[in-house]
Amino acid sequence: MENRKDKILLVEDDKNLGFIISDYLEMSGYEVVHCTDGMQGLKAFTEGSYDLCLLDIMMPLKDGFTLANDIRTSGSDVPIIFITAKSLKEDLLKGFKLGADDYIMKPFSTEELLVRIDAVMRRYNQSRPKVEKRNVFQIGLYVFDYENKTLALNKNEIHLTKRESDVLKMLSENANTVLKREVALKAIWGENDYFMGRSMDVYITKLRKYLKDDPTVNILNIHGTGFKLEIK
Repeated sequence: MENRKDKILLVEDDKNLGFIISDYLEMSGYEVVHCTDGMQGLKAFTEGSYDLCLLDIMMPLKDGFTLANDIRTSGSDVPIIFITAKSLKEDLLKGFKLGADDYIMKPFSTEELLVRIDAVMRRYNQSRPKVEKRNVFQIGLYVFDYENKTLALNKNEIHLTKRESDVLKMLSENANTVLKREVALKAIWGENDYFMGRSMDVYITKLRKYLKDDPTVNILNIHGTGFKLEIK
């Protein structure tokens, strides 16, 4: 765990440029996931865990501004750097209002990009409260590893999606106490509405199935309030 590489989500529709950036950053010690359009990028972000997002602005299906807004709406404060061919003041201001941490203008050198990424990561890490994060939880007979997104019972291991892991982590952190629905929705989905609530119910149902082999563990619906991970 101590040697885990920082992971970057690169969303760039120019495949050649994406390959060059990915190759250089990986040689510089980062792990990179490269997507070629905004919809791929959103799917990868939802299903993974990243330390920084590097987003091109002009992309098919979903542009970088929209993708950045989706990322921030999810409740994530992951650093975002925009890659842009534009230098219009309006675009710069729009990006920063969406929560961008930096910009880099095309054409740029890979060395300049690396310096900017390192600087943003350093500022971000220094600004975060130095709190020991708990990532491994004992849930009855199960061992839940949040960082690796696994739920293990004896030698059987289930691989969770990012959202399943986020929900289970909140339940684990509040084990045997009520987790309010609106708190979980705002923390994980970024908002509390009917459709997000139905989505959360689907994830709760999935997690119940994953935990069914230990009768001492259950996820209870607390009517009108939320959920409780009960461990007897």
